[in-house]
Parts: sequence; C-alpha cells; structure tokens
Amino acid sequence: MSFQKTEADTCRLLVTPMLRASGWENPPRLIAEQHYFTDGRIVLAGRSAKRRLGKRADYILRFTRDLPLAVVEAKAENIPAGEGMQQAKEYAIILGLHFAYATNGREILEWDAFTGLETERTTFASPDELWLRYRTGKGLGDSDSERVLSPLNATAGKHPRYYQEIAINRAVEALLAGDKRILLTMATGTGKTVVAFQICWKLWNARWNLKGEHRRTRILFLADRNILVDDPKDKTFAVFGDARWKIENGEANKSREIYFATYQAIAEDERRPGLYKEFPPDFFDLIIIDECHRGSARDASSWRGILEWFAPASQLGLTATPFREESRDTYAYFGSPIYQYSLRQGIEDGFLAPYRVHRILTNFDAAGWRPNKGQLDRYGQEIPDDEYQTKDFERIVSLRARTEAVARHLTDYLKRTDRFAKTIVFCVDQEHADEMRRAIANLNADLVREHPNYVCRVTSADGDIGRGALSRFQELESDTPAILTTSQMLTTGVDAPTTKNIVLVRVINSMAEFKQIIGRGTRVRQDYGKLWFDILDYTGSATRMFADPDFDGEPAQTAEERADDSGKVLGEPVVVSDPEQTEETQLGPDTRMGAESGEQDRRKYYVDGGRVEIAAHLVYELDADGKQLRVIQLTDYTGEKVRMLYRSTEELAAAWIDQRRRDEVLAELAELGIDPGDLAERTGRPDADPFDLLCHLAFDKPLLTRRQRAERAKQARGGFFARYSEDARAVLDMLLEKYAEHGVGELSMPGALRTPPLSSLGNVSEIAGRFGGAGEMARAVATLQEMLYAQ
Repeated sequence: MSFQKTEADTCRLLVTPMLRASGWENPPRLIAEQHYFTDGRIVLAGRSAKRRLGKRADYILRFTRDLPLAVVEAKAENIPAGEGMQQAKEYAIILGLHFAYATNGREILEWDAFTGLETERTTFASPDELWLRYRTGKGLGDSDSERVLSPLNATAGKHPRYYQEIAINRAVEALLAGDKRILLTMATGTGKTVVAFQICWKLWNARWNLKGEHRRTRILFLADRNILVDDPKDKTFAVFGDARWKIENGEANKSREIYFATYQAIAEDERRPGLYKEFPPDFFDLIIIDECHRGSARDASSWRGILEWFAPASQLGLTATPFREESRDTYAYFGSPIYQYSLRQGIEDGFLAPYRVHRILTNFDAAGWRPNKGQLDRYGQEIPDDEYQTKDFERIVSLRARTEAVARHLTDYLKRTDRFAKTIVFCVDQEHADEMRRAIANLNADLVREHPNYVCRVTSADGDIGRGALSRFQELESDTPAILTTSQMLTTGVDAPTTKNIVLVRVINSMAEFKQIIGRGTRVRQDYGKLWFDILDYTGSATRMFADPDFDGEPAQTAEERADDSGKVLGEPVVVSDPEQTEETQLGPDTRMGAESGEQDRRKYYVDGGRVEIAAHLVYELDADGKQLRVIQLTDYTGEKVRMLYRSTEELAAAWIDQRRRDEVLAELAELGIDPGDLAERTGRPDADPFDLLCHLAFDKPLLTRRQRAERAKQARGGFFARYSEDARAVLDMLLEKYAEHGVGELSMPGALRTPPLSSLGNVSEIAGRFGGAGEMARAVATLQEMLYAQ
C-alpha cells in the first residue's frame, strides 16, 4: 500500500531537498520556509480584538539576506502543480518578486514576470541563474549589481517588512538607473523613515555618488519642521555617527555626508539670501524630501528654489498622500510613485491598527448658534448677528459652554473605557487648546491632584515645556501626561505608538492633513494592548473624509448612540456602515464647511454663557469582512452572519453542545467581529445564554435566561440523574447552578472542578470518583450540556 504524502510531507521529503540540490541553502543563499509575511488583519469585536492568520508563503528564495528573488507554492504530491500557480503569482506580485514557482514535488512550473511566460521545468533555477536573469531584466551592470547587493543595516535586529524591502530595493535601483525624481507613497505609520534610512545606508556603504568618485554618498534630508529632522537624525540615523550634521544657525559645514535641515533654516527670505546657496549645486548626490506633499514641489513655493538649486542631485520624495487635487503639484514634480503602500493595505496586512470613529454632535453644531440681539461678549464687544456653525466656532466666536460640553463628553467616555489611555485632542488654535486643557483638567481633578501633568498643552508657544510633555507622552512606560491638547504641532512627525484616542475639535478640510492626524494612532503595539484606536470627531471632519471616494482606509463599523448632556449614553448603538450615510443625511444640518487653522487672523468673540448638550453620538467601524459599509442594526448584523454560518437553530445547537466545537463557533464569530459577551451587554441581556441570544437574533427564537435553561434541564432530567449516586448528583446540581450564575464556560472540565464551590468537594480525582471515574464524569457532563441545549 503506497503512502500518500500530505502537503507538509511533500515539502519536507521532496521540495526542500530539490531546492537544496539547486543551491538554495548555500550561504548567503537562503530558503525562508513557511514564512508569514503579513501579521494578519486585526478584527474588532466589542472592546476586544483578535488577529486573523497572516499571509504565508511556503518558500521565499533569497539571493542574499536582503534580496528575495522568488516565491514557491507547494501542493501535496497527488495534486497537479498548476493548482498552486495562481497563488504563487499573487504572492509574487504582493512581494514585488519577478519569479514564482508552483510544485507538487514531481512537477515544477515557473512564472517569469520579465517575459510573462509560464514554463515547465525539471529542476528549480539555481540562485546564480535567477540572479543573472534578474540583472538582465533590470538592466544592472556589474558595479550597480554590487550596490544592489550592499546589505541593509541590521543593528536594530529587526528585518524590514516586505513592503519596506520592496520600497528600499526599488528606490536604490531607480537611483542606480539615473532617475532624478523619485516618489514613494506610503501610509503614515508604515515606516517611511526606516525606508529612507536603509536607502541611505546601502548607498553610503556602497560609495555611490553621481560623479563616480571614490567617496561616500552626500545626502540632504529635508523637512518643514524641526521635529521631522531632529527625530530621525537622533534616533533612526544615529548609527551614521559623526557623518551626520544638522544645518542650522546660518552655518554651512561642508565636511560631513548625511545632512539634515528644515526648509526654513536654509531658504531665502526677506532677511537672508538663502543658506542653501553656500553649497555648490552639485554638492549633494541625493536629496530626500520628507512629507513632500507639504508644499516643497509647488511652483509658487519659496522652497521650490532649494530643489531647483540642487537640480543635479537625485531627489526622492516621501509622502503618505495618494494623488488627489491638493497633491497635484507633488505628483507633477516627482512623477508617479515607484511604489505605493496604502492605509487600507496596512490595515489589511495587520501592520496598522484599525479604528472606530465616533461622531459626536452638540446641539450648537446640530442647529447652529445665534446671539441675542445686541448681545455682548466677555469683553463688552457686540457680537455681529449671524448664524454661526461648526466652521465658525473658536475662529469667529468662542463658546465656552461648547468647549466644556466636549470636555465633559470626552471625560465621561474615558471613564467608561480607560482614563489613562493616551489621547491627543486637536483644537482650533493655541488659545482653544489651552481652554480645552483647563476644562479637561477641572473635570478630572481627582486624577490631577495625584498627577499634575495628567493633561498638558503642546503647541509652539509651549517651547521646552511642551516638548518635555510630548517626550513623556511618547514614553511607553509613562502613564502621564495621558492627554495632550494641541492645534497644529502634533499633526505629523509624532511617533506615539500607544496613542488610543484621536480627538477632533477643529474642522479639517485637507485629506492629507486628516491622514496625518489619524496616523498618530495607527501604530500597533500588541505588547501594550494597543491593537486599535478610536477617533472622537466633534466637527464632522472624519465622517466627511470617510465618505470621500478617494479615501483608502475606511473605519471598521458605525453605530449611533444618543447621550444626554451629562454624557450618559441612552439605548442600544445602531451600526451605521455606509459612506452614503454621512452626518448630514442622518442629523440634518450641514457641518461640512470650514477654514483651515491659520487661514485668517480676525477678531474673535468670547461667549461664556449658554447651555450645550450632546445631541447624538455615532460610532463608525468597517465591517469585519472589510468589503462594504452599510446601514444596519448591530443585532441585524449578528443575525445575518449567524444565518450565513448555520441554517437552523438545530444546526447551531449541534455545534454548540460540544465544548471543542463551541470554541470553533466562537472563533468564527470573532472573525466576523461578533463577541457574544459584548452583544449581551449592548442589548441589555447579560443574563441570557449566548446561544439563546444568537438564536433569538438569527432565527427569532424566544430569548431564555441561563436560569430558565437550568431549571428546564432539571425538570427534564428524568432518569438521567437517577443513574448517579447522591454524591454525584450534588456535583451536577452545583454545575447547573454555576452555569445559571455565570454561563456555559463554567462547565469546562476540569477547570470547573478547581473553583468554589466544587473545589470544596476534593481534588479532581476525588470528584471524578463520585461518578466511578473520569470517563464516566466526562460523559455525565457532556449529557448535561445536551440536556441544557435540547430544543
């Protein structure tokens, strides 16, 4: 009788030996076997989250540690090799590879992206053969090939993620090919700085330069804020040591190689001729422009002169903003990106955190605010008669009652979730940020007494004090400050991986700025319990951005909550997951218009009186399928998904009775973002058995409590209990009582026997002895569960 190999057997006994025979494990050639190249999408279920399985390649073949060339998809020996080719090609495309193989250990199919051909082979191509074909396809000469193989920096001990590796290699190859303007578009939080550093490291160590001289590369890293140059210079690029230099204070040092500068420090203005002109136009080989969408490429920009002066240098732009009207100049200057990695893809791969969006509407934002005739503000100024909307608040008219209502709602939200969750509040201006800081502090006086810096303002006006607060906020082990209020300063360049709440109290009209802001929360830190984050939007900016067809990272789910003026949530949330259903269609007034901060410097009127209440609270999430957004009740969503998995109550019951299969059901529901415990809490039925709750929502069955199920089981026990001694029946009665009090998890063996009151009866062996042994006890408990869930 012949032994039929499984896929694992085929890999171990046939494929791996064939790869080794072709030279793929002779250092530095490497085989990455059963390699997960994504982390797996994070799915939200109530206030918890779990990961789906990541994408896994059977084999990735690497010419060196840092240069993958091919992917191999293996099938069991009895399955044709061609069955694996589509997946092999899909993974090759995702991984940016040009060769893919499908095999069953006997047949080998090869796909070559350079030629587009699929061919049958008797052996795998050797590393040298694939490298030669790769070089030919890319047009790499000998010297360029050596530079492509220059190793990445491994001092951090963490290899770049697959998409970072693609971006690094494509950028290096483009520079070696002589491209003068190169663009990488990568979502905030995906490691653009790491990519820039590794590009510089490879080129610097390979001594690449535009003149072909025997010297290291001279590179200028440009950005428009000090934090955007200081952070990478002092952290990521620190291994360059004394090769680094920051251009500032009017000093043009020409003896270094890795330069950092803000545009403002070197640009020409009415007071200075432009420090950049102290450097010859061909001084730099490469200029990296971080956040290049922020104006450097605009024709009218004063900073454009810097790039034009250094025209001989290759120029690499980094941006998180895909092409749209507001970034047209950037794309016109740099051209199409050589690689793009979107927010949507980052969330799908599990490298970025998904998020909920809470749309909170005060009655002033819903209906507008109008002063009484002749009403004077705090300083005796008459307030012009007008209908003021969200776009006007804190720009034209400052409503203290609204600020306090927002602070009160935010405080109550944090009390319901986590008062020490790292939170950034984006306000209209520095004054507004200070008023918001004070309002939040006063509402949390119990914490501020113990932690004076529980909430801090961080704006340009706060100088070193603000920078110190920001630094402590970024520290993983620091609890305070827990809340930062700001206006513009923290929209970009702030890496605070444990940030759990982004709060918008100012209108945002720019998609680029919106993405930068939510990027403050997209970092994942699983070791600190940070798998998702929340956006609390008091202006309608976020929900409007999600409705934009160009937005590439929808929220995870939508639910409407109504709250009274004290912030208490009333009723069950309504899931709203449809980009067509913005706050205008649901709540009436249009709050979409608004001007960006700093657009105008006009008189502001200050109003201290009035009463503001929370009119509505909406919560947006992308559904767990990640495919569509629609308007449904949370309960309807659950019922639909249960019916998708099980055709009847009986079918669900058959899976639910057995503990192992029940765990599988719960895992399936979690994959769909459904947590029965959270569902019971939201529907106000914590006493219901999850099984009954699911059957009620999916099949309209009567909703029983656990106590009712337990009583029904006792009444129907008949001859079942009579089979056992009085001592054994006492155990079963205790188990039923534990189930009625706490749920079916209390019937899990042997854990249920190790907790009171059952633990008072003896150890597990002694309790099992009441039934005549462990086997008999297990059968008794299984029968008890069948009786509990009998239809």
